[in-house]
Amino acid sequence: MTAGLAAAALAVPAATASAQPAPATFSASALAQVSDAVETADVAGTAWYVDQKTDKVVVTADSTVSKAGIAKIKKEAGAKAGAIEINRTEGKFNKLIAGGEAITTGGSRCSLGFNVQSGSGTKYALTAGHCTNAGSSWSIGTTAGSSFPTNDYGIIQHSNPSAADGRVYLYNGSYRDITGAGSASVGQSVQRSGSTTGLHGGTVTGLNATVNYGNGDIVYGLIQTNVCAEPGDSGGAMFSGSTALGLTSGGSGNCSSGGTTFFQPVTEALSAYGVSII
Repeated sequence: MTAGLAAAALAVPAATASAQPAPATFSASALAQVSDAVETADVAGTAWYVDQKTDKVVVTADSTVSKAGIAKIKKEAGAKAGAIEINRTEGKFNKLIAGGEAITTGGSRCSLGFNVQSGSGTKYALTAGHCTNAGSSWSIGTTAGSSFPTNDYGIIQHSNPSAADGRVYLYNGSYRDITGAGSASVGQSVQRSGSTTGLHGGTVTGLNATVNYGNGDIVYGLIQTNVCAEPGDSGGAMFSGSTALGLTSGGSGNCSSGGTTFFQPVTEALSAYGVSII
């Protein structure tokens, strides 16, 4: 055998790299259908939002959600289940009813969000709707409006208008002036003030989240964050600098180990009641 033939005999055809399938992408309408499917599955302890950057419906499941619950969600999504991203969080999603500073009614305690006023100058306090649903007579005044579930905001008319302070208490002896309201953005640094755990900070991780608290209590359009909160912090102020952003709705975890907390956008509440930040 000649050298040329030996070389030819030993030559091995180069392996052809197998082409990897491109990740599936989903249209805005498909993602909306998947979001609707997650709601239809009705698994308590889940929250979800559409992430347009990744073409995913991001589902956060608390510790009560079983594998069967996750399977139910994916089954409901059917052929579009690939659009679902599942994340786990410790603890159980609760509405955190037990306020900045504490407000009470009967045996329940919440936190005041932001003091506001109408065009005529009437002073009110914004807080969570699941709080104002708990009673009409509060330590600071009388419930004038309440929206929960679907939304999670309520408004209390001050019995002592001169006590309505436009600041947020920082639980270190100082206050933060709040000069206006705005919309949150993903990645934004935020702080939350509440009567159980005081002042804590974190970042916005998702927008337009839907949360299923169970027993038919589903709330839409919430801000999802990694800020911690505990029962009694409900209704409390979430802000960035001097801008009001949200009212504490609920979440899981605690301020020892961390958690996931959801906020009602404050701009929606301001619009609903025709009021503005003091």
